[in-house]
Amino acid sequence: MSNFEIITPDLPESVADATVVKWHKSVGDKVQRDEVLVEIETDKVVLEVPALADGIVESISEAEGATVVSKQLLGRVSALPVGEVTVSATSPKVTESKEVSLDDVVASTDTIGPSIRRLLAEHDLKATDIKGTGPNGRITREDVEAVLAKDHQTTQTAVRKTEISAPSTSDMVGRTEKRVPMTRLRKRIAERLLEVKNTTAMLTTFNEVDMQPIMSLRKKYGEKFEKQHGVRLGFMSFYVKAVVEALKRYAQINASIDGDDIIYHNYFDISIAVSTPRGLVTPVIRNCDKLSMAEIEKEIKLLAEKGRDGKLTVEDLTGGNFTITNGGVFGSLMSTPIINPPQSAILGMHAIKDRPVAVDGQVVIRPMMYLALSYDHRLIDGKESVGFLVAVKELLEDPTRLLLEI
Repeated sequence: MSNFEIITPDLPESVADATVVKWHKSVGDKVQRDEVLVEIETDKVVLEVPALADGIVESISEAEGATVVSKQLLGRVSALPVGEVTVSATSPKVTESKEVSLDDVVASTDTIGPSIRRLLAEHDLKATDIKGTGPNGRITREDVEAVLAKDHQTTQTAVRKTEISAPSTSDMVGRTEKRVPMTRLRKRIAERLLEVKNTTAMLTTFNEVDMQPIMSLRKKYGEKFEKQHGVRLGFMSFYVKAVVEALKRYAQINASIDGDDIIYHNYFDISIAVSTPRGLVTPVIRNCDKLSMAEIEKEIKLLAEKGRDGKLTVEDLTGGNFTITNGGVFGSLMSTPIINPPQSAILGMHAIKDRPVAVDGQVVIRPMMYLALSYDHRLIDGKESVGFLVAVKELLEDPTRLLLEI
């Protein structure tokens, strides 16, 4: 064992700097090899910096909140005295009657992901106060929210008692404020949204789609699909397939502007908007035209889990020619989604609601959904935008055309 420096990982070319989010060790603490020392946050992902060997934290050069660049010195770790063994704070205690295996150490140090650590820090909670219900005792977001809900109920009970015993001060009960710094991701989201508003000629066009055919298809084959492929048949795979077929017909919508040039893409990488504890991110499903419905569903599930656990990588978030966002999962009936630059368009899906519609001269109740296409009018004309949206609508209303590619 020898001394080593704690260094900022290599940052992607598109990321100039990062922020030191959380130190998991203090000066003088003992550390084990591969134990997470510090978390570094870029405008895309959270990077964990592990220990290269066992040792003791000798110094910390960059405190929490500091801005750092690639290969910057963050601190130093010195070697342990000869013969001394390190046991991390989260590892099982070593006694004469019980040995600590490597599996025990890994299981105990992997019970908290980056997003959960952030959530615990924001609410001043300790991991030891929460019983994890995930695999191997892993603490999930639901576990933390359950504790917060219980604490809230306790607080409300105390507030009611205070109101009864001291009515003169009841007006001030619960009037508190909490100031927390904006995360780099949230700041970057704000910057990009303003950038889109100021640098594009964004318009939104709307249509609606009858979701009855897809809902009937899912009801008929959903159970068989899940048994055969090990993943549920959701709506998003239909949306992705319909978008890919429509993009093949309208190349401008799959293109982007670069200075005075237009770049036309002959591949179909679709960004999917995913809500995470850190904010909205858009991981990319690549080569969607070559993927089956089951493969698309598996990719969506994988990216959603990685986003929830804070494990999305820079590669997961880089690229993408077109974005699909589904506000319907939160109950949105209609919206005007904002373009994800440098892309030229974004499709918004919304809540499916039973509404009266005219079919063959008769008023019937159908599960209807509004579609919204926001596009950059500098590149895409109204004819192309409306034609693209109509194509998506027709493909969704007759999903067999997705299989036949017609």
